[in-house]
Amino acid sequence: MFKRNGWVILFLGMGLIAFFSCSSSNSGEAPELESGTYDDLVKLFEEWREFQKPEVVNGVPDYTTDAMAEQFLELKEYQNQLKSMNFSSWPVSQRADYHVVRAEMNGLEFDHRVLRPWSRNPCFYAAYYISPSDVPALEGPWRYGTLCMWKYTFPLKGEQYDDFQMHLQAVPQVLEQAKENLTEEAKDLWFLGIRRKKQESQYLANLAERLKPDHPDLVPDILKAKQAVDEFQKWLEAKHKNMTAPSGIGVENFNWYMKNVHLCPYTWEDQVFLLERELTRSAASLNLEENRNRHLPPLKPPENREEYQRRHDEAVEHFMEFMRENVMTLPEYMNGTLKRRVRFIPPNGLRDFFTQVDYHDPLPLRCHGTHWFDLARMEHEPHPSHIRRVPLLYNIWDSRAEGLATGMEEIAMHAGLMDDKPRVRELVWIMLACRCARGLGGLKMHSNEFTLEEAVDFGVKWTPRGWMPKEGNTIWADEALYLQQPGYGTSYVVGKAHLEKLIADRAEQLGDEFDLKSFFNEFHTHGMIPLSLIRWEMTGLEDEIKNLW
Repeated sequence: MFKRNGWVILFLGMGLIAFFSCSSSNSGEAPELESGTYDDLVKLFEEWREFQKPEVVNGVPDYTTDAMAEQFLELKEYQNQLKSMNFSSWPVSQRADYHVVRAEMNGLEFDHRVLRPWSRNPCFYAAYYISPSDVPALEGPWRYGTLCMWKYTFPLKGEQYDDFQMHLQAVPQVLEQAKENLTEEAKDLWFLGIRRKKQESQYLANLAERLKPDHPDLVPDILKAKQAVDEFQKWLEAKHKNMTAPSGIGVENFNWYMKNVHLCPYTWEDQVFLLERELTRSAASLNLEENRNRHLPPLKPPENREEYQRRHDEAVEHFMEFMRENVMTLPEYMNGTLKRRVRFIPPNGLRDFFTQVDYHDPLPLRCHGTHWFDLARMEHEPHPSHIRRVPLLYNIWDSRAEGLATGMEEIAMHAGLMDDKPRVRELVWIMLACRCARGLGGLKMHSNEFTLEEAVDFGVKWTPRGWMPKEGNTIWADEALYLQQPGYGTSYVVGKAHLEKLIADRAEQLGDEFDLKSFFNEFHTHGMIPLSLIRWEMTGLEDEIKNLW
């Protein structure tokens, strides 16, 4: 439906952009609606998901100015059709699905009105991604047709070979188009693009050597891709030299995005207050723990890989047993979810933040590993709702995924996971402080109070014990994501606070009948949707969703 016609591009102008901005902001009252069933919503969702993809020819997606202008115009038709549905008599779960679809459509609108990654963010034109994420989809904005290396089994055979070669051969064409598309200055985003291309060049050089024995015929394509990456990097550097424009989206846009896309009830101002409070709380709690434990021996990192592997395996076994007994039901298919072969960095090597935490004790990060439980559930127990069965676009799941993983560190600690390891509790507070510091850096970048480097420096300064080295990759990669994906950096702590609010609400409703394990078993039945919708479904409380509508 809504076939694309080139003539409509003529009508695109600032008036239409203003019209979109006004028409999509919600006054608090639902519009007069006509008709529509839940089946109509599912059908519209399927059509919408196809529409929001760019046209792709031979692995090259069309993000040109004309194509994006046309898509922006046609988006209004989908939003109008959604608005015409009378969903007032639907069950809460179906109304929640309606808001999920609304949020996704608002996400594409926001991409066009504000983020415009195809015209202001060179990182959007990544040549590849090496590994999958521990959340439902890749974090941040990404272009269709990017090589996802983990999807291929080497040596390549049959359709996998053809698909890999097609996407590889598309890289030079993608980057040539990018030079035409990237017309907006955003100093820090372009710096990140240069940084990314330097990494890609080295990776492609190594990939050519790695594949030469089995696929010598692919080496020329890899080297052509590398040459295109190198040329693109030089082009970015020349353009970036005199740039001064900030990269943040501004507080007003941030608040619109939180409300209308991520269905998050917390504004930029709320999030600053919350993260500053949690940073103070984590620092105070760490000092109290250290004072209580001052007569105990300090935690010591492992001396070799074998010791580290043993510690990791023991932590996984202990964590799984504890969780099953005290916190949530974990089906048998999750038994191997958290196991992995560890790498060991010697004491004279650069140990980044999470390496420091894990080397002092692997238990706290196993709590954050509940991410992998989420992914396993999505694979083995697909949600009955077709709309919730697939990862939501625009990282709309971020506060649910990251909020639970971060929240579980404290929840498990308070439930007794670390009672026999008091010094391990210190690591929980260190991680919370780190997430607050990183998140505050992200918030201040979007208000344009911080540059990227100032956000990095802030995260380094306020992470306890000097465990976040500026020369490491973690702080740069995290702040790069938070600049490109507004709200992701705060979703860890804001999502944790939102989850705690839900626990408190449900406990108040159930009184003595409240049980943590029953709570999480019910919680997981609602899927990977925003916590405001899960709270509505679990408690029946409508205060948040009314303010978000």
